[in-house]
Amino acid sequence: MNRVGGSRARGTGKPVRVGSSEDAATNYRDALSWLYSLQRFGIKLGLENIQRLLDECCSGVCVKRLALAAAGASKCKVIHVAGTNGKGSVCAMIDSICRAQGCRAGLFTSPHLVTFRERIRVNGDMISEDAVAKGLTSIRNLVANWDPHPTFFEVVTALALKHFSDARVEVVILETGLGGRLDATNAIQSAVSVITPIDFDHEKWLGKTISEIAAEKAGIIKQGVPIFCALQRPEAEKEIRARAAECGAPLEFATNPYDRSPIALAGSHQKENAALAVAALRAVKIDVDDSAIARGLESIDWPARFQRWDERTIIDGAHNPAAARMLAETWREMFGAQRATLILAILSDKNLCEICEALVPITDSVVLPKIQSQRAADPGELANVLAKIRPALPHSITSSIGKALDLARSRPHPILITGSLHFAGEVLAYLRGEPAAFEECTQ
Repeated sequence: MNRVGGSRARGTGKPVRVGSSEDAATNYRDALSWLYSLQRFGIKLGLENIQRLLDECCSGVCVKRLALAAAGASKCKVIHVAGTNGKGSVCAMIDSICRAQGCRAGLFTSPHLVTFRERIRVNGDMISEDAVAKGLTSIRNLVANWDPHPTFFEVVTALALKHFSDARVEVVILETGLGGRLDATNAIQSAVSVITPIDFDHEKWLGKTISEIAAEKAGIIKQGVPIFCALQRPEAEKEIRARAAECGAPLEFATNPYDRSPIALAGSHQKENAALAVAALRAVKIDVDDSAIARGLESIDWPARFQRWDERTIIDGAHNPAAARMLAETWREMFGAQRATLILAILSDKNLCEICEALVPITDSVVLPKIQSQRAADPGELANVLAKIRPALPHSITSSIGKALDLARSRPHPILITGSLHFAGEVLAYLRGEPAAFEECTQ
């Protein structure tokens, strides 16, 4: 991880002032260097710092605008989405439908795949390098002497909300970074809450049981605010119902998948995600017609979600056991009994065995590349995990993504690239001939 203490032009040692005549791209890189240096503070769940940051970095302007919006005092509406899997897809669907209707939307998601700018979009357009540089420099100057210092994700959340406020969007779509109750995105009052399926992930921070994890994610439910929820495990449903009752929040479960028109994202589970997206828009009284819903769902662009790169190559960011099981189900829907050559890389803090076990039934052989992410499990460790699973699969280790792709393409089966959104981003950057993500990130 690059821990740059100061903002200096590369190769000169001279300070760079954002907004000066210095090269804008250099300003952007230096601003990101500072941002990623904040990862030394780790993940600190809590709302005190983000509430102070939102108030002070914008002089309270963006907080007041979004609070008025959530209270129904302005046209803008805030939709807040939590869950273990599918929350990014739901957010992207809402955004795509809004744009199809001509409604100006701000979309905040994480993590990014190739460029940091993917996290913050207005009307489908990524935040500009100049806006990132100026926004981060302003925040950096503000928080220089704060103790505790804001974390990476708190700063990014503040940057996004200030950008949306300045752009005067009509809808703000917020994806939680981690959990819900103490996530930085929960500092904003929402007009509707959405919870996608809850399963095991991030147990270090959220708890060791489904009930504990669900209680954290249900923390986005607010007093009197409608909540739309995917079908859940019984223990998760119990926690969600209890929180909704405590808050007097109308609760509705999406029991009927959306099937009125095609969805650009593959897999039957995306019909369930679409039902949540449509319900959320209806609940905040966004004026979208059936035609806009159909156009938005048919044109949604959300990479690394069973993304078909070419006729025989699929890229998917499945990064936990539940997502891997869903990926295997979608593979069977698309390819039947045909097995895959699997190119696999997983982050070391994930449940390696359960992810591999979920993917083995659809796999003919596995290629394990060495990737750039320092958080990735060593290919040799993954090979040992695979060796213990029955039926045993042939597997090979390669020194790079390029060599992994060459080996997979020499085999007759379709190719499935998966295991992590970070890995999916590295692959997409390689295939596009672009630089990989500036830095990897924890959220």
